[in-house]
Amino acid sequence: MAITARSGQEALTRPDGSAIRILTVDDETSLTELLSMALRYEGWEVSTAASGLAAVKAAREIRPDAIVLDMMLPDFDGLEVMRRVRAEQPDVPVIFLTARDALDDRIGGLTAGGDDYVTKPFSLEELVARLRGLLRRSGAATARNESQLVVGDLILDEDSHEVSRGGEIINLTATEFELLRYLMRNPRRVLSKAQILDRVWNYDFGGQANVVELYISYLRKKIDAGRSPMIHTMRGAGYVLKPAIE
Repeated sequence: MAITARSGQEALTRPDGSAIRILTVDDETSLTELLSMALRYEGWEVSTAASGLAAVKAAREIRPDAIVLDMMLPDFDGLEVMRRVRAEQPDVPVIFLTARDALDDRIGGLTAGGDDYVTKPFSLEELVARLRGLLRRSGAATARNESQLVVGDLILDEDSHEVSRGGEIINLTATEFELLRYLMRNPRRVLSKAQILDRVWNYDFGGQANVVELYISYLRKKIDAGRSPMIHTMRGAGYVLKPAIE
């Protein structure tokens, strides 16, 4: 399965299969914590900032797919944040957070180029729904089939048994497929040879480590050959699969 949206809707990822990146900007810590929790339930990566300067710096570092931006900040307002960010990232979508009675803020935000606004207090479900729609319309996100496992640019379809990396089809044997499926179901987690033997070959560890080593080498030749590596050996611990560092 792909990254699963806790909302029960189709999971959204970036077109390359990596997690959506959202920057939330508000000086109310309790609000950003609550909002971050809701967005992480969607499987998205969330960064926060409590001031305009911090928001501009964070946007430069993480290159967000969308920004949730409060109009009123301690140093300068949300419109100035958007202006500075879009000087470097002209297409990044922005949803403004405004006070319920601040009609001028809402009008100003939209006429200045904001994509949407939500008035405080707001429903987390409504904000997430608006973000999902905005990400789809902007082309920053795509829905993944629930039968797919996605890690970086590597995609495995559990129904069709098709595997691809960077759009290139990779042919695997049945055992190679099961090994890769287990690794992809546990991205960034170090898996011991004993765990792999138990889950993929269904028998207890007993001097058969060479079987795991052999099939890991087979996978590397097909998954990592000529590309940035995704399968890594952790000496004395096991193996881990994680998105490649380009």
